[in-house]
Amino acid sequence: MDGTHTPLRPAQEHRRRTDVPVFLAMGTLALVLTVTSWEYGYHRDELYFRMLEPAWGYVDQPPFTPLVVQFLSGIVDEVWFIRIPATLAAAASVLVVALITRELGGGKNAQTLCAWAFAFASMPLLMGHVMLTASFDLFMWPAVCLLILRAILRGEDRWWFAAGILVGLSMYNKLLIAGLLISLALGLLVAGPRRMLWSKGALGAAVVALVIGSPNLIYQAVNDWPQLAMGAALTENNAGEVRVLMWPFLFLLLGPPLVPVWVAGLVALFRRPQWRKARFLAAAFPFLLVFAFAAGGQIYYPYGLLAVLFAAGCVPVAEFFRGRPGWRAWAVAAVVVNSVVSAVIALPLLPVSVLGNSPVPDINQLAADQVGWHTYVERIAEVYGQQPEAAVIITSNYGEAGAMARYGPELGLPMPYSGHNQLYFEGVPPDGTTTAVIVGGQIRTVAQQFELCETAATLDNGVGVDNEEQGQPITVCTGPLAPWSELWPAFRHFD
Repeated sequence: MDGTHTPLRPAQEHRRRTDVPVFLAMGTLALVLTVTSWEYGYHRDELYFRMLEPAWGYVDQPPFTPLVVQFLSGIVDEVWFIRIPATLAAAASVLVVALITRELGGGKNAQTLCAWAFAFASMPLLMGHVMLTASFDLFMWPAVCLLILRAILRGEDRWWFAAGILVGLSMYNKLLIAGLLISLALGLLVAGPRRMLWSKGALGAAVVALVIGSPNLIYQAVNDWPQLAMGAALTENNAGEVRVLMWPFLFLLLGPPLVPVWVAGLVALFRRPQWRKARFLAAAFPFLLVFAFAAGGQIYYPYGLLAVLFAAGCVPVAEFFRGRPGWRAWAVAAVVVNSVVSAVIALPLLPVSVLGNSPVPDINQLAADQVGWHTYVERIAEVYGQQPEAAVIITSNYGEAGAMARYGPELGLPMPYSGHNQLYFEGVPPDGTTTAVIVGGQIRTVAQQFELCETAATLDNGVGVDNEEQGQPITVCTGPLAPWSELWPAFRHFD
């Protein structure tokens, strides 16, 4: 069956099915992510989501992922439990990319290659292991592409409406879905079929998406579009580095051995006449790269379409290997090597005692950001215990604040204050407070607001992992030079 690459018509669909190897890949990925989910500890974003108050939205993101973390931590307040949705999203993304391969005519071999190679590639392992907003993007972005592809290839409006529903829901997770939609629209404009842009199904899908997502849009409008302000802050802080690193990272998002597969998908989408109606997916990719470059927020923004190109590439690659057992053996070896290397980098397979002496924290910041939180809070508690009872604790970032919210109560610590992102709006130290324990590097910008600031200790995770907190000071400041209500804007920062 792999010898044909004609997209399926609805009447032919029963001739191809999603084969057992795809579900085995999904199950194996879910098992691996579950077994490793409790190692190291919380990621800083997970700690942040956990401590936020339920709301319709936040200055730095829509409400969906924080609400999920808040709900789950209220049931079982353990890191492995709040990561269950990330595991499910990663497993579901394997099915989605395999369905894209099937939609483009890929048979059992192509779907098997797609499912197993993708399941243990870099991004699914990275984002499936921790509970981030990007964890749901693993599923949502390729799924939107799949539904639009089906709507165009099959000529059935129901797939447009399904895409509209998913886009509307995804707006509660990230507004960045707009970048994908604009790129796909431009891809259709350039490569066709252009009539789909104003078809009844596409216009209906847009209405459905706006209706479902309107509460989130209303929140943004009423609150002066905080996501735009946050995006501008991310661009200001990250753009220089991201705009350089996003290009080499294109070759690392799935892993170097899989680059020939997604390149084959990019080429085949342009060259195969049978895939003419799907060509817009390849044409959209340069536009998404331009969007990611202009946004300058994160290096993984092109991932959504890269996964689709990979799924497409599995069809010609599987055809090439048919009848070439030697080449197929090399392909299997490449997938295995990529999977092992990706797992070592993305998952907590190395003991934490040796992690700091390995290259993993330099490659995978997510791993570094899961280490040391309880130890840091213990050190903060030692310093705080030496201060007057009315002293407050101010953290430089939401990770430190989230760690204190999780581990501080058992050590007798009060809830911290922070000027980072949404936490700036969560509370202000009371006027009359004369002593503040300031955790982290923000002391360098706010020390002039006090009569005296002295370093009392240094954060040390004890295992030599170089993360954002390692080596940062714990500073005791006394004698604020103005009421806290006037000082507090000096602590505000978005990044």
